[in-house]
Amino acid sequence: MARPPNRDLRRGWTTGACATAALKAALTRLWGGAWPDSVSITLPRGETPRFALSHRADGDGWTEAGIIKDAGDDPDVTHGAEIRVRVRDADAVVFRAGEGVGTVTKPGLPIPPGEPAINPVPRAMMDEVVADLAMTYGKHPGVEITISVLGGETLARKTWNPRLGIEGGLSILGTTGIVRPFSCAAWIASIHRGIDVARAAGLTHVAGCTGATSERTVQHHLDLPDHAMLDMGDFVGGLLKYLRRHPVPRITIGGGIGKLAKLAQGATDLHSGRSQADFAQLAAWTDMPELEQVTSVLGAWEIAGDPLAEAIARRAQEQAQALAGPEITVGIIVIDRAGTIVAERT
Repeated sequence: MARPPNRDLRRGWTTGACATAALKAALTRLWGGAWPDSVSITLPRGETPRFALSHRADGDGWTEAGIIKDAGDDPDVTHGAEIRVRVRDADAVVFRAGEGVGTVTKPGLPIPPGEPAINPVPRAMMDEVVADLAMTYGKHPGVEITISVLGGETLARKTWNPRLGIEGGLSILGTTGIVRPFSCAAWIASIHRGIDVARAAGLTHVAGCTGATSERTVQHHLDLPDHAMLDMGDFVGGLLKYLRRHPVPRITIGGGIGKLAKLAQGATDLHSGRSQADFAQLAAWTDMPELEQVTSVLGAWEIAGDPLAEAIARRAQEQAQALAGPEITVGIIVIDRAGTIVAERT
């Protein structure tokens, strides 16, 4: 998604915030007898956004409200999805996964296996709404909360959920309730959860790759299971720094020669807009001054061949090892555009 011209990027709301607002609307109808036109909720940092309802329904002992998620200007796969919450009285607060919301099947996540994939902060926000409205309407603070995301099972295939062991749909996420556009935080948080799952599964070897081509190559070459493959993208620093605090014995970093050249030169964020290759340094590594005149690392490799690929792999390994710390063995796999391995360090 391109940055909208001539204006600041607009923030949005997490699925957890939308679910909390839908819960408040549904409970207002169930316990108060009337549907609100809109609802306001209090986020963890004190902000009080207001949400319009997109769906209202009720039946024998239940009510259901819907909110259309607005992710602002963030390229969020759930932008525009409808989050629905159905409530009915119960002895205690119980969370259920409805259509399009996943169930946790692997240890290592903040929610244990067998539970709906509704993260702790959204659960706490909804617990607070239940307690507040129960006091307002003089009701017992117990309710069964079923959260659905229309089309969520399809949307989940575009996320890390299947690899993390969340089956059947999306997670209800959010720590602040706010989606900050183009933030790296959500991606890095997903990398961290992938490491948590790998550790809980007892894996001794994981891999982080810069893209789909390098991931296919590395997974096939090393014969690693899906849940050993961490969706690193450009965030090699975020991955390795977390691993340093939560170690796995062995990590392999895989990527195209251009991305790994930037790692070799000390970059920890490999995005083209945030780091650039130094061609004078590539020339010095190979004693080939003509590389200073090229415009891409791939072009430099086509001139210099294996010596450049080996130099990049060796220095990338040194940089990654320094970030990961001495408890972890770091390997490097460098590929070309077709996915062929051109250098490897184990």
